[in-house]
Amino acid sequence: MRGPRMIGALERPLKGGGDLPFRRASSITTPSIVQSAASHDSISWAKAPTRAPLRAAEPREHTPRSAAHASPLSILPLSAVLRSLVINSISCSPLLLPSSLSIMSRLAHSTSPLLSPDRNPLLRWLLKRTVYAQFCAGESPDEVRRTVSGLQAMGYRGVILAYAKETVIEHQHAVDVQPPPTTTASVVVPNEIDEWKKGTQETVKMAAEGDYVAIKFTGAGSQTMFHLSQGLPPPPVLDQAMHELCQLASVRRVTLIIDAEQHAVQAAIDQWAVALMRRYNQAPGKATVCNSYQAYLKATPSVLAQHLSIAQRAGFTLGVKLVRGAYMASDPRYIFNDTKAQTDEQYDGLVSSLMRTVFTPVLPNPPGHDGSFPRVELVLASHNQVSIRKAQEMRRSQSAAGRPIVNVAYAQLLGMADNISCELLQAGRDAASGELPQVYKYVVWGSTAQCLKYLYRRAVENRDAVTRTRDVRNALAQELWRRIRRGV
Repeated sequence: MRGPRMIGALERPLKGGGDLPFRRASSITTPSIVQSAASHDSISWAKAPTRAPLRAAEPREHTPRSAAHASPLSILPLSAVLRSLVINSISCSPLLLPSSLSIMSRLAHSTSPLLSPDRNPLLRWLLKRTVYAQFCAGESPDEVRRTVSGLQAMGYRGVILAYAKETVIEHQHAVDVQPPPTTTASVVVPNEIDEWKKGTQETVKMAAEGDYVAIKFTGAGSQTMFHLSQGLPPPPVLDQAMHELCQLASVRRVTLIIDAEQHAVQAAIDQWAVALMRRYNQAPGKATVCNSYQAYLKATPSVLAQHLSIAQRAGFTLGVKLVRGAYMASDPRYIFNDTKAQTDEQYDGLVSSLMRTVFTPVLPNPPGHDGSFPRVELVLASHNQVSIRKAQEMRRSQSAAGRPIVNVAYAQLLGMADNISCELLQAGRDAASGELPQVYKYVVWGSTAQCLKYLYRRAVENRDAVTRTRDVRNALAQELWRRIRRGV
């Protein structure tokens, strides 16, 4: 059955009205959002008949039985420790990192068959056993299942599963994004969107109950990119696909995370995401759709406050995935906080406000709002150990005091920040730590060629995090030395 159309809900504010004015994304620096008039039909919670969810594997022999006193990294298999140590050593080397990034950029953007892992079996074999194995889940459902089962065996609650297809544009070319020619649009647009929809549907079907699935609208092709860059409602074919995906996620009890993307398209992404949350997040304590917010942006506190106000007035749960940000290499510098310290302060302040469900100087109460807070579900996606420890301490204090608490999940990228993830898992095994933290890994799946651009973007994103990478490398080296001394 055809799902309700978002277009009508989004077109009406274009003529005036709604919570906030709808303006073209290219003309604003603070994203705005509009009210959706979509109806709130009930969603069936029947079990999906098509595919069994991923199941945890039996615990591996290296998993400690009582780990309250053990090294957090002791739960990692030896192969992961060795591979992570090599990759992190390269990442924090001033000599090796630039050349490695240059090679990865060449592979990610080359049109040569020799440099394509889909056409060069030797290159594919090499990548699959190194960087791909470190950061990606697999090329097929069976490979993804094996990766996820291994994570569950180590104690992870689940995964944030993402299909690798995405589009990245340089900010100086953002205003030049064009739709496909009229003569081919009737064929190209449905094919692009259908390919994106099928990949995302397959991802949702691979996810187990309680998992998340991250989606990127830019992966839906040229027409979608044009609509995003111009602040337009979604194309009709994409509108239908989005509702079908939300309905499938609701049935499977999986949460869709709308990933943050580049500044040129983020305003429209926010508009589409809030319209979907208004439609599908009506059930108390359950967010089927979650939007992402980047703490390195100056505008994020006001944008998030506006969305909280809309959610409170409309009575839906606001799903929030909070990240620091991932597009410094491709977005204009003026939109970011001036210093890393400001971003750290903003991130921690937003976490505090959301966990305590109060507006604060960091997250100011929007003009005209009565100060009340909506239902919130929170995903803290961070590789900053200080921020995660602060959130954990706040959570323990709230639990000990018997205060109401919001649903919080912690997430780190597969292959990165294992010291943080494993510390959270260790806290979960320690009975004295109180509430068990819900820990997830963000894992990407797709062909080796599809994942190369994702891998390159992540490498560029983290090239300035030398201190953090060095800390991870040192922790891994200590763990390897510990195993050598104990003969493990």
